[in-house]
Amino acid sequence: MRFSLLDRSRTRAGHREGAALTHTVERAVAAERLGYSRFWVAEHHGVPGIASGAPAVLLAAIGARTASIRLGSGGVMLPNHQPLVVAEQFLMLAALHPGRVDIGLGRSGGFTAPVRRALRRPDDEHDSFVDDIVEVRSYLERTSPVTARPVVEDPLPIFVLATGRGIEVAARLGLPVVLGGPVLSRPELGELLATYRRDFRSHRDSRPYVTVSLDVLVADTDAEARELALSDVWAMVRSRRTGVFGPLEPVASIRDQRWDDRDADRVARGLEAVTAGGPASVGRRLEQLADRTGADELLASGATYDRAALNASDASLAALLT
Repeated sequence: MRFSLLDRSRTRAGHREGAALTHTVERAVAAERLGYSRFWVAEHHGVPGIASGAPAVLLAAIGARTASIRLGSGGVMLPNHQPLVVAEQFLMLAALHPGRVDIGLGRSGGFTAPVRRALRRPDDEHDSFVDDIVEVRSYLERTSPVTARPVVEDPLPIFVLATGRGIEVAARLGLPVVLGGPVLSRPELGELLATYRRDFRSHRDSRPYVTVSLDVLVADTDAEARELALSDVWAMVRSRRTGVFGPLEPVASIRDQRWDDRDADRVARGLEAVTAGGPASVGRRLEQLADRTGADELLASGATYDRAALNASDASLAALLT
């Protein structure tokens, strides 16, 4: 498998929000040195715990500090944008950083009602995801009546961020698929991937390509890695109570807070969903996942408050996978 990183630009308690973007750029520089294939960033809006709302802007900053690692979006939420504008942004990136740019396209509408209104997204909007992907591709391949500028020579790969239905879309359009979250634990995952590969309609000699995205943290021991995972898991647990997905907090601060039984149960379930452990434990889990999925690429997306520990985790994962 190829091995890549997805960084969501998580904000941290006690740091200004903009520092999360600097941290992402620094992590990308380290990822290139460690030999990762790609570095992807995300799109979120109005979330206190995430500073990245404009992937193309952040990728431009990362591209200026790196030389070879591929850059991509995990992803651009296509219903929020006009396809022409998406194509132009990524063609500009491709012109600035030739042969290094990917586009991951998603359809998530998982925002609050005020954010949806701010994005001018009606509650009863038509699902145009497939048509929008086709339109973006037409600009990138110069088959549209409108020529998106700048024109670049190297093709820009499009990836579909998918759940069950999105897998079908990727197969129909002959595109690579990125799978993450609950779909990876579904008992029918093998059947879904077999269907993707069987029904794949090649486009310009494209072939099926599967990327699995999951939270991965590596430390010296399983217990230490689970403690690192607590920062991100706790933010999700608290959001279930408050409705706000907040910044990462130090583990010691989280441990000092009062938990009720519901919090403890949610923390336990959240930690089980993270691939967190010592090198041997993580290696076994990744081998099992590779066997189940036949994945071509791993996109690791772990986060924790302690940046030094996160850097060490990235290094340990790179060493484990090479």
